[in-house]
Amino acid sequence: MAKKFCLLFIVLFIFLLSESEAQSPQANNITPGSTLYTNSTPSFWSSPSGHFAFGFYRNGNGFRVSIWLVGSPKNTVVWTARRRDAVISTGAALSFSTEGRIVLRSFSGEIQLIAEPLEKAVIASVLDSGNFVLYNSNFKIVWASFDESPTDTILVGQKLAKDTALYSSVSASNQSVGNFNLWMQAGGNLNAYPVRSIQEGQYGYWSSFTAGLGKNLALNLEQDGRLFLGNSTGFIAKNLTEGGLSVDSTTLYRASLDVDGIFRLYQHQIGTKGSLNSKIMWAAVNEEERCSVKGTCGLNSYCSLNGSGIACLCPPGFVYADPTRPQDGCQLMSNAENACLEDKSTKDFTVVTLENTYWERNDYDVITAASEEACSAACLEDCNCVVVQFIDPTCFKLQLPLRYGVKNITNPTKALIKVRTDGSPPVRDDRIINNISKKIGKEYVIVGAVLIAFSLLVFMFTGYLVYAHQVWSYKIISRQASNSQDVGGEINLRSFSYRQLVTATDNFKEEIGRGGSGRVYKGSLAVNNNGGKEIAVKRLIKMVEDGENEFLNEMRIIGRTHHKNLVNLVGFCSEGSNRLLVYEFMKNGSLENLLFKANKRPSWNERRRIALEIAKGIHYLHEECQTRIIHCDIKPHNILMDECWTAKISDFGLSKLLKPDQTRTYTVARGTRGYAAPEWHGNNLPITVKADVYSYGVMLLEIICCRKKMDASLRDEEIILMDWVCQCYEADEFEKLVQEEDDVEMKEFETMVKIGLLCVENELTLRPTMKEVISMMEGILVTPPPRSPYSSVKRLYMKRNTRFEGI
Repeated sequence: MAKKFCLLFIVLFIFLLSESEAQSPQANNITPGSTLYTNSTPSFWSSPSGHFAFGFYRNGNGFRVSIWLVGSPKNTVVWTARRRDAVISTGAALSFSTEGRIVLRSFSGEIQLIAEPLEKAVIASVLDSGNFVLYNSNFKIVWASFDESPTDTILVGQKLAKDTALYSSVSASNQSVGNFNLWMQAGGNLNAYPVRSIQEGQYGYWSSFTAGLGKNLALNLEQDGRLFLGNSTGFIAKNLTEGGLSVDSTTLYRASLDVDGIFRLYQHQIGTKGSLNSKIMWAAVNEEERCSVKGTCGLNSYCSLNGSGIACLCPPGFVYADPTRPQDGCQLMSNAENACLEDKSTKDFTVVTLENTYWERNDYDVITAASEEACSAACLEDCNCVVVQFIDPTCFKLQLPLRYGVKNITNPTKALIKVRTDGSPPVRDDRIINNISKKIGKEYVIVGAVLIAFSLLVFMFTGYLVYAHQVWSYKIISRQASNSQDVGGEINLRSFSYRQLVTATDNFKEEIGRGGSGRVYKGSLAVNNNGGKEIAVKRLIKMVEDGENEFLNEMRIIGRTHHKNLVNLVGFCSEGSNRLLVYEFMKNGSLENLLFKANKRPSWNERRRIALEIAKGIHYLHEECQTRIIHCDIKPHNILMDECWTAKISDFGLSKLLKPDQTRTYTVARGTRGYAAPEWHGNNLPITVKADVYSYGVMLLEIICCRKKMDASLRDEEIILMDWVCQCYEADEFEKLVQEEDDVEMKEFETMVKIGLLCVENELTLRPTMKEVISMMEGILVTPPPRSPYSSVKRLYMKRNTRFEGI
């Protein structure tokens, strides 16, 4: 009896254990705070079997966040996040935040969301199905890559729901969106189209022909390789493949819209030592019909099978638009229409026939009951005609450009192409005159000569007008150049030509920074033909429409600013639509790198000195310039360190160079929402120098605590720095804000915390001026205690303010 009871208990225990395992995540669970890196380990998380991985995948010169099937000799990407964005540069990190989201942080500190579940996730996992999932505390899936918009692949258990699509990739090594898509349309049809077309039947090149066969159809892939269209009720409209293929732990299936636009089913056999044997089990388009994929070749070209591959060819009289990229299409070698108009005879043209070649019907004229010879003659006599399609007994005169050309030996269509017989350019004027003379007779030569003489007079008068216009333009340009020189002389700035700056930067070769107002490039100016002075050249964007006068006025303002804590403006360029600023080059990079990315953080005395230097630079902009300047974008990224590690403010005054209605957009686009004062987001609130004080306060807290204003890897209450500082201040627990290895003078630290909290007051009238900030730092003024520093209204504002940064 005891043995039976014991056996029953074991069976029950095994049953409960299996039930628990079935409802809980797999092994290799990922916990909040886990982080992946592009340039160090770990760079990915694996599924329990090791067959799938999620993380940073090499894409050209950068990375993308992807899921891939691991194998040798190569991996196979099955899902990619944010494919339309630029590739991720080295130095980025991917974190499972304590708030339960997957967050991508670039090297420059910009943040993007990869996964944002509706409920807080506490565990993440890469499943052996290739699905990356997030679980809540009840082990319920709250986000899954299978449920997100698929990329170019569906895996076993994944669906392509109605009104969603697969998009091909650019190439096997570039997972950006390519040239083709496969749409599961609401009407029930699964159709393939070129990306650059309307999703209508005439542009599709493959269809499941299941329209009207059922409601809410989706594309499904089963474990045995069955690919079918069905709905959630179990109804099956059509099997694309019959299934019944081998099913075991070493066999995987996937269906992908490949780079060439063909939808295929693959079987992957996993061997020893990570080998992966892959083969095609089914294809929507047969290999011998690959040219039927519309969009394979560009405009004015046609697709032809070439042994085991395909070729994009130009018809006679056309050449490749880009010889290095035949797939981009062709263009006319010479303008046959103009040549035809110059010489009405057809002797300089002939018609070349391309057998079994056709393009999409795009005709402007149709001739019925005609022979091939009649079609050729009709095209030769028609100056607008270049290409005719002949389908016995009808010919279609096609408009240019030609689209979706195909050469197929089973198609009876002939293409008739009009080309010049000698391949020479259009005839010259003197030949036209001679031909006219011969054709119309001697008696009209005199009239022709008179007409030519009159034409010469008109030509000479026109030439004079052009010359006068050029002289006038030269004077205008000279005047502008003079204005630039006047500005340069007035403020001791050098006026550069655009070509000089192109040369100095080696055609803008080395980019060292970018922001909402432009990109910055490293350059070198020759000094007495010996060596060069290093410079930073900023190409401005979003310029004011008034252009010249506005820009020169701004140069007068900025050029008069001289302070040891401002980056020195060396010169400028205002030429045509080009607006560039030339600054001194700062050898030691930005404060952002020094605080958050350096191997060793600066000491407390150094951080205090840097904070004071920045305050003095902002005070100069606010009160000591002839014209007050509101920086509008104070943050560590815009504080640069010279060779002596002196802090200098960059990008000052550039907001004046932007369109007046771009102010708010400018702030958001620069990715600095967390530094922006509340008045930037209010209705009709004035923007004063106190907006800079607020931004400085946020940055000051970062400097003294030596951490970013937001850090998703920390505990919930510590993620937002301002929130954490306020809690510690109210609890009188300043030591919690100090890093263990930091040697901080606590009295000075408390003072700096108070100054920071005063600066981030919600009410701008309660914020100190920068002069008062400097006096408090230097001990001239007593630092008053902040009022209840973190009201519920302010906390709500800050959290709403940071949502835009993806944390």
